[in-house]
Order: sequence, then C-alpha cells, then structure tokens
Amino acid sequence: MPLDHQFVLTIACRDTKGIVHAVSGLLYQAGCNIIDSQQFGDLEGDDATGLFFMRVHFQAPPQLATPGTLQALFEHTRQQFGMRVNFHSLAARPRLLLMVSQHGHCLNDLLYRWKSGSLAVDIPAIVSNHRTFEDLAASYDIPFHHLPLPAGGDAAAKAAAKAAQERQVQEIVAAERVDLVVLARYMQILSAEFCAALAGRAINIHHSFLPSFKGARPYFQAHARGVKLIGATAHYVTADLDEGPIIEQDVQRVDHTLSAEDFTAVGRDIECMVLARAVRWHVEHRVLINGHKCVVFR
Repeated sequence: MPLDHQFVLTIACRDTKGIVHAVSGLLYQAGCNIIDSQQFGDLEGDDATGLFFMRVHFQAPPQLATPGTLQALFEHTRQQFGMRVNFHSLAARPRLLLMVSQHGHCLNDLLYRWKSGSLAVDIPAIVSNHRTFEDLAASYDIPFHHLPLPAGGDAAAKAAAKAAQERQVQEIVAAERVDLVVLARYMQILSAEFCAALAGRAINIHHSFLPSFKGARPYFQAHARGVKLIGATAHYVTADLDEGPIIEQDVQRVDHTLSAEDFTAVGRDIECMVLARAVRWHVEHRVLINGHKCVVFR
C-alpha cells in the first residue's frame, strides 16, 4: 500500500465518553479509511493520570492528504475534548542523529538495520566525543562529527567546553532537521538545558542493574555478585539521569557457568535489541509519554 496518503493520528486528553466515536466518525465522514486503531485509558491504580491515549493509522483521500489540512479538520473536535492531536505522514521518513562514545555495538546494530531496510529512517549524521567509529560511519557514507570533550582541567573550563559542545550538537540537530537523537552508548551526562531542548526527542539505552553497579565495567561487577538476570532499559532522556519515561526493557537469565566477558556479551546483545525496538516504536509513532511513564501501542 503506497504511503503517500497514509497517516498516524496520535491523541492524548482527559478520559471521557465519546472520544472514539467522535474520532472515528470524523475520519469516516471525511472519507478516510481506518487501517488500525488502538486506545488506552489510564484510569486504574494509585499512579493513574486519568488520561486517554489513541493511535489511529488511516488512509486519507487526496484532497486531505497533508498534516495541516487534517489538523484544520480536527480543530473543533480537538477543542471539544481538550486534545493534544498530532498527525504524522508515513511518507515522511524520520531523521535520526546517532551519538556514541567508545562502545559501538548499538551504533553498529542500528546502522545495519537502517541499511538493510528494517528501520525506515534517514541518518544524516553521527556525533561522537571520540574518533573510534569514524571509519564505521564512512563505510555507511554518513557524515561523522568528532566533537571532543576535555578529560582534565578545572571544573569551570570543563563545564564551558561541555556547554560549547552541546551547542554544536544542537546546531547539527537544527541544520539536519533531526527528529530523534539516539544515545547509542554515548557515555556523557547531558545538561538540563540540553535535555529540555530534546524533550521527547532523545532516547538512551543502559543496563538494567541501576541503581546497582554504577560506573565502569558494570557487567564485571554483576558477575562478581552472582547476578542471575541481565537486562537493558531504553528510555527518553530527561535531566534526571537514567530516570526518564521507560519505552522498552528486556532480560535474559545467566548463571555461574558464564564468565564476566560472557555477561558483557549477553548484555550488549540485549542493549542492541531493546534500543532498536524503542527507536522503531518511536519513529512509528507508537509511543506516547504519560507523565513519568509511556504508553506503547505495539
């Protein structure tokens, strides 16, 4: 089915009666064909937000096939229910900026998925504070931006250098019209200002041991403690380090027969899979942020 006239509509609003009827009826009256529809009301539990979320994949007639036209069509319904409404054209490929330091397994995995066609995005740039993967970027014909950070020096100088480097990254994001920044094992803490600028548009991956086994060689620390489950977490980036809304997690059992190096290999495989799922679901507009958590329509 051609993508030219296909859209994904995402909605968030207070849960009330008649939302599904109003949305589906309006699309029907406009001559649209609903291909898939999912919804969720967060109404139960002590942490319930009372919000309603909806994702609708539909095909629009040619005269309506622009996000602006569809937004205008929904304006009355949006106001009626107090909705946050977004229309995403499936013909527009999301643009990703990949950031990496010196562990390249997630970067390599995403690049392979992109090149093989299983990840329908464009990757206009890779940013790193090291040159380790410059040749890998060149092999995929993707521009590589080496933006180093000082390892030493006084705190004020390091802070100034970090702020300048983050401004350079933001300039790349703007110049390349980046939709999503992926921290593919980018081992630097982002400033609160940078996190705010990328709110809802940056995904990070890390092992799921946190808050245990912080710092260097976490899988070796886990091996020394006899850990039996290794996992990974992909989440949106916020100023609260590694505490943003979780998109995806996975685990695998390990035992005493495995070495610390085996633990590391298992962990890297899980990190790759979890990050790839999170990125794919985001670019397919399946993830809606719900306070400190996410609704993920699979």
